[in-house]
Amino acid sequence: MSVRTPDPDPEPEDDGLGAFRDANPSAPGSNPGWLSDIELEEARRHLPMLYVEAIPVRTDGSGQVTEVGILLRSTPMGEMTRTIVSGRVRFGETIRDALFRHVENDLGPMAFPLLPPQPLPFTVAEYFPMPGLSAYHDDRQHAVSLAFVVPVTGTCEPRQDALEVTWFPPEAAASDAVAAEMEGGRGTLIRLALANLGLLR
Repeated sequence: MSVRTPDPDPEPEDDGLGAFRDANPSAPGSNPGWLSDIELEEARRHLPMLYVEAIPVRTDGSGQVTEVGILLRSTPMGEMTRTIVSGRVRFGETIRDALFRHVENDLGPMAFPLLPPQPLPFTVAEYFPMPGLSAYHDDRQHAVSLAFVVPVTGTCEPRQDALEVTWFPPEAAASDAVAAEMEGGRGTLIRLALANLGLLR
């Protein structure tokens, strides 16, 4: 199965990275960070693309992670896969702003993510178009992704092409069954996140 990092159509404020699109695409000239399809394809042939990825979690009163949110989506080929919040960083955009924008785009405006002033990734994932160079694969491009755990406190209503967000207990999110359904090796990211939180034995 061909797997990619998400790259949505142009959004009002973003040209995005994946399968998640805003409902109101803008004209190419309305955002100086937007690239046409031809320009994007050309850039991908010559440059690594920078992404942020967010693993949404819910926590209890003591801050312990109780659930991990994973998106279910349908690919253009009609396959059902699981993924996480993901998208490209725009020219001139801070990492924090990119994270907030993609969480809102994928989980809805009422998700209420808790982002610190200076978010720090728990890992850096490199997606390559050639299989076997890393645990992550994207057949279109070389992408460098900063991966974050993002607590959300509100109601998550997936938008764009995400069908639902499924909340798994940490042990289920780290299971082989869930990893087998994840796009591009993102099951590894889930496990790294849980290990970073001290939730993998």
